[in-house]
Parts: sequence; C-alpha cells; structure tokens
Amino acid sequence: MIANILSIAGTDCTGGAGIQADIKAISANGAYAMSVITAVVAQNTQGVQQIQMMSPEMVRAQLDSVFTDVHVDAVKIGMLGSAEIIRCVGEALAKYQPKNVVLDPVMVAKSGDRLLDTDALAAMRELLPQMGLITPNLPEAADLLGVTEAQSRAEMIVQAEQFKVPVLLKGGHLSNGDSPDLLSINSQQHWFESERINTKNSHGTGCTLSAAIATYWGRGDTLADACEKAKVYLTGALKAADRLNVGQGQGPVHHFYEFY
Repeated sequence: MIANILSIAGTDCTGGAGIQADIKAISANGAYAMSVITAVVAQNTQGVQQIQMMSPEMVRAQLDSVFTDVHVDAVKIGMLGSAEIIRCVGEALAKYQPKNVVLDPVMVAKSGDRLLDTDALAAMRELLPQMGLITPNLPEAADLLGVTEAQSRAEMIVQAEQFKVPVLLKGGHLSNGDSPDLLSINSQQHWFESERINTKNSHGTGCTLSAAIATYWGRGDTLADACEKAKVYLTGALKAADRLNVGQGQGPVHHFYEFY
C-alpha cells in the first residue's frame, strides 16, 4: 500500500517551500501527499511580502476532515505561525494520536523574514513532547532552548541532548566546509555527513528534508534510516537546483531531479 503523508504548514506561491515543497518531496519519494494549510503566504525567492493566517477554526476543520476519513501514516508539521494554531494542532494530535510526527520548527524564512510570532515560542515549546522528531537548524534550536547558537559539533551534541524528544539538529549554519546533521535519540548520536553544495538555490531545504523524513518513516523505515535517505535525497535536490530557473533571488531545490 502507498503511505499517506499529511503536511501541516503554510503556503509558498512560487512553489519552493511550505506546503508546495512538502507535496513535491512526499510525491517524489513515493507516498500520497495531503495538506492542512495554516497560512497563505505571499512570498517569492526574494522574500515574504504578506501573510494571512488561517483561523484556528479553519485549521481544526481541515485536521478533522483528514483524520476522520484517511489513515495517516506520518505527519510533517511546518509553519504554524501563532500560539492559537499551535495549540489547535496539539489538540488534534492528542485526539487522533497519529504515528510518526515530524516537526520542522519554522521560525525564520530563508530570506530572514520571521514567520513565527515571538509570542508563540512558549506554545511551540509546549508542543515538543508530542513530537516523534524535531528538525531545527542551529538558530531555531537556540531559540527553542533559550541558549546561544552552537558553533561546533561538540556544542551541537550538548544542545541536542537538552531536547527531551528525538532531534535531527541541522548543522548547515556551521562555518566549516561541510554540512553535518546530528540525530540524537535517547542520548545516542549519529552523524549524517555531506559536503556543502555551492548554490544560491536552497529555498525550502528545511521543508523538503522534514517532509522526506516523514515520508520514509511513514513508509516503514526506521527513524534513523528515514533521516539518512532524506539527507541523500535533499543533497541530490540541491546538486540539481541550478538546473531550475525560478525567480531572481534564492531559488528552490529541484524536488524531481530523479525524473527530469
């Protein structure tokens, strides 16, 4: 059977991040994609122009529509945007108890625009215990923990162990020439290594990675194997990103690089 993967996130009208990127990543990795939209975002490769949040009632209605009808094999959560929507999603997860929930704690867009209301940070921290995996980058991890951003692999290990749930801590912000990610589960660490890809077209990398992880996890892989396969997929999408010609700023990765 083909796995059903649900993305809960905001939109990107140019298709590089958010719901649109998640649907592409889920589809490219062999699963059926569904969506619950938390916000309609007017954004492009140069930045975010406007955000219209969905009402908590509309988000709740979408969640109920999916969970009361479809068996969900995994959930990927991206931009939530407000404390009210974060609590709404938390309530739905508690009610329906889906397996394999991955949270990409989206706080700042690639362009630098802040996407998570600072007042919602406490609500996000309260949501973490319901997650099967969180995938913060180094600035996001520092925000969630209330600490200074990690500057080395040793500091990444220390911060990863402070989370009480499994975490894939993404090291792309380190200043060296590689891009290591650290998976920490019950104080057991595993590094996923890759070279740093020389491209400006990296819009949507966090969305793509977390959606791919949820897809492989929902298809039956172990969490560690899902992370490894998703990392390989994202690396390929980054290497092929310059084959696309989308926008004048930071373009998207090539989600379907294996197909064309």
